Amino acid sequence: MAQMNYTQAVVDAIRQEMRRDEDVVVLGVDVRASIFGTTRGLVEEFGRERVIDTPVCEGSFAMAAVGMAMSGLRPVVEIMFSEFMYLPMDAIGNMAASWPYISNGGYRVPLVVQNPCGPRGSGAYSHSQTSQAAFLNPPGLKIVLPSSPSDAKGLMQAAIRDDGPVLVYHHRQLFANKEEVPDGDHVLPIGTAAIRREGGDVTLISFGGMLFKCLQAAEALSREGIEAEVIDLRTIVPLDEETLLGSLLKTNHLVVVEDGRKRGGIGSEVAAVAAEKYIDLLDGPILRVAATDTPVPYARTLEQAHFPDLDRIVGAAKKTLE
Repeated sequence: MAQMNYTQAVVDAIRQEMRRDEDVVVLGVDVRASIFGTTRGLVEEFGRERVIDTPVCEGSFAMAAVGMAMSGLRPVVEIMFSEFMYLPMDAIGNMAASWPYISNGGYRVPLVVQNPCGPRGSGAYSHSQTSQAAFLNPPGLKIVLPSSPSDAKGLMQAAIRDDGPVLVYHHRQLFANKEEVPDGDHVLPIGTAAIRREGGDVTLISFGGMLFKCLQAAEALSREGIEAEVIDLRTIVPLDEETLLGSLLKTNHLVVVEDGRKRGGIGSEVAAVAAEKYIDLLDGPILRVAATDTPVPYARTLEQAHFPDLDRIVGAAKKTLE
């Protein structure tokens, strides 16, 4: 195994799949130069016909990628910022998500759309958001959000091999994180969460960058005699309800944490599933800790107030235990 940072692990996943399958292609704005490093070096190995720079027209090149996928290729599309995912919503939410169904299985759409998300640091409304919740509603999409370099490689490989459309969100604050990443094939199943910390008093569920805030909160709670179990969803759609159930059987309390907005967010969906199916297990209210329902502010102090912090997570855990 080699030490890799998050973006290197993403590139390694794409490289492995491009070597394995000549139908895998990459396209997007500046994917040859790769500003964030998530496709860096691929053009040197695979050439300009398989690593395709596009104009700045996300709706158009995403729709082109849908056609490529329906014609037998396996395109990996990069959208440079999560906010720009609103531009190709028709291609992703209407076309890619629906065509396998409306064609009665006649068409597969093996499409991956990856994009960086999360607070960037004074990136304001157009460079600091997450847009996963906007894609919860269209049936036919899978949504993953890794929290480590190893998971980034494993979930990217799984996404590229999937025969349906998969959205992969890479949290910007994780790009420099390093760890040992398995060589060669490292395919993780889509739809399986991971327990990152065992505990018996309260369940903290999160994903991506906010997972580490939850781990910090769990340490702070432990010093006060409260043992939190921390679950990394890894996949938002499909949701790993089995792991959720197993944790609630132990803790009977649930807090969901995200850096997306609270209204209509990922936490709303997880809370609704827990309330509908497992309400009898709960001894306190399901609480959501999320960003405020405002545009992301530019000023650093206002940005810090917009996103969840350690105190809000610890406070929610204590409140549900009251």
